[in-house]
Amino acid sequence: MVLVAVWYGEQVEPFAIPAAVTFAAGLGLERFDRGDLGLREAYLMVAVTWLAIAFVGALPFVIAGEGALAQPINAMFEATSGITTTGATVIESFDAHGRTIHLWRATLQWLGGLGILVLAVAVLSQISVGGAQLMETETQTENVTKLTPRIEETARLLGAIYLGLTALMVVTLLGLRAVGLAPNVGIYEAVAHAFTAISTAGFSPEPLSIGAYSPAVQWATIPFMFVGATNFVLLYFLLKGDFGRLRDSEEFRFYLGVVLGLSALTAGFLITDQQFQGIEPVARHALFQVVSIVTTTGYATVDFDLWSPAAKHMLFLGMFVGGMAGSTTCSIKALRWLVVVKSFRRDLFTEVHPDAIRPVRVSGRVVDEETIRDIYGYVLLSLIIFAVFTVFIITDTTRSATVVGEFDAMGAAASTFLNIGPAFGAAGPYGTYNVFPETTKVAMIVLMWVGRIEIIPVLVLLTPAYWRS
Repeated sequence: MVLVAVWYGEQVEPFAIPAAVTFAAGLGLERFDRGDLGLREAYLMVAVTWLAIAFVGALPFVIAGEGALAQPINAMFEATSGITTTGATVIESFDAHGRTIHLWRATLQWLGGLGILVLAVAVLSQISVGGAQLMETETQTENVTKLTPRIEETARLLGAIYLGLTALMVVTLLGLRAVGLAPNVGIYEAVAHAFTAISTAGFSPEPLSIGAYSPAVQWATIPFMFVGATNFVLLYFLLKGDFGRLRDSEEFRFYLGVVLGLSALTAGFLITDQQFQGIEPVARHALFQVVSIVTTTGYATVDFDLWSPAAKHMLFLGMFVGGMAGSTTCSIKALRWLVVVKSFRRDLFTEVHPDAIRPVRVSGRVVDEETIRDIYGYVLLSLIIFAVFTVFIITDTTRSATVVGEFDAMGAAASTFLNIGPAFGAAGPYGTYNVFPETTKVAMIVLMWVGRIEIIPVLVLLTPAYWRS
């Protein structure tokens, strides 16, 4: 980032100082003896790492001293939103910040997407967090950490796929520019959006997000968001020529079905409401916004807060879905919902046939009952946290005389906790979270962190038994 700042003639200190601090801290940590990562250490690492990175990521914003990000709580909010790939922003004027700051926001999200991807395979799959306990079942793999002989090699392999997809999007956007379909896309815009699309994160250097670009760019962005929220283990096998695993993946079919179903319903409401003239813009905006929300990317092509309540509720429902396990996406995730649906259907069947033994199967493999109970518990806990957080937002904004409607509060609660990004009302796609009081923003910082590492590691750290063992 220092070199980028020099290239654009902008401040170097906001990036040079944090780089020196983190380099010194890294040298200090190298002196400690590193043993094998145990279960307790894994929980602590998962929980603390994201907060530490967010703190470091906030330093350039404060040191730069530009706009709303100069305020420490806002800087921490923006950095946490970046590293958790949420995409919620407190920026009020995009022109108040230089290109290097905007690229730093995109870089935080790119690193956050890569980090959660590697973490899901290397760590979360070993402590049964993040739906990872089902990744072996869904990808027809005995052990997702053993795609290669060593975990480090597996992490590098997934990182190479991630980097390759990022580069492919950069080339695609520049290719559209070369043929005259993306006149306002340069190398800067291509890199910034590739960083935040593949990571399903959603920060854009433009206040109008992807709406600032041509329909061709909008269409081209959709598949990259979709692929970013697809299980990277399946993508690995797909690149090896093994198309059968993707074809046989029930989670992928469920994920695709939800996206197409919500898109069709949203398009129907847009047609009924006469929001756009012609089939192409209706199809484009409906599909783009649904993919953006379901994959938790959070880009926007239009101000969907101006849509009818019916169309907005389709997007609100999409916030709770998420993409596939083993991807860069957030939210509850399609795999959990698939198990919930199958388990509920099984329970209805056994009510009629009480003597029947009917196990829940995903992609042809039996899901054990303990995992089903864990998934039910996770989904219920997520919905409870969402409901409590909604009440907190309403109460806190009322206390501070900030006008926030109930649906807008629900959207903000879901969007920050489930790491979506834009919500409705003042926090809509072209709005800002800076309208909320500082106490609400602090709570949102905590919930973005908790939602990104999927609740359990934080709850484990809060139990007395963890610290006594």
